[in-house]
Amino acid sequence: MLTSNEKTFLEKAIALSKIGMESGNGGPFGCIIVKDNQVIGEGNNRVTSSNDPTAHAEVVAIREACKKLNSFQLEGCDIFTSCEPCPMCLGAIYWARPRRVIYANTRQEAAAIEFDDEFIYSEINAVMTDRKIPFIHSPHPAAKEIFTAWKNWEGKQKY
Repeated sequence: MLTSNEKTFLEKAIALSKIGMESGNGGPFGCIIVKDNQVIGEGNNRVTSSNDPTAHAEVVAIREACKKLNSFQLEGCDIFTSCEPCPMCLGAIYWARPRRVIYANTRQEAAAIEFDDEFIYSEINAVMTDRKIPFIHSPHPAAKEIFTAWKNWEGKQKY
């Protein structure tokens, strides 16, 4: 059960999804990021308005929040989103490491309005040779050298 503050934050994410949809920015998705009861990032889907397939609500909000925090991680933050995140957003969320994610609509409900991520979920687990978009592994010694240099680099910032 959500607290009244959490419910308000989720409703703000839902309101952003409507604003984005009605403004023609993209699909009906909105997201806010909260730290210490303050909104530090927000976004709605901007895929079609920006011609950027990565401009999902969660990614837009993560970018804004990280910029505000001057950090690539969202430690101690909560993500409130109008819908269960797609695989790309899920990956971004895990890289950002927030405390938790609260969402309204499910991915099945998104699929019912023609935002079906099941294809991507199945491709993630597919054997490389069975993927619908060919992935061609072409090992290169220069690429391997850079990985070795990173592994041995004492000045690296791990994430």
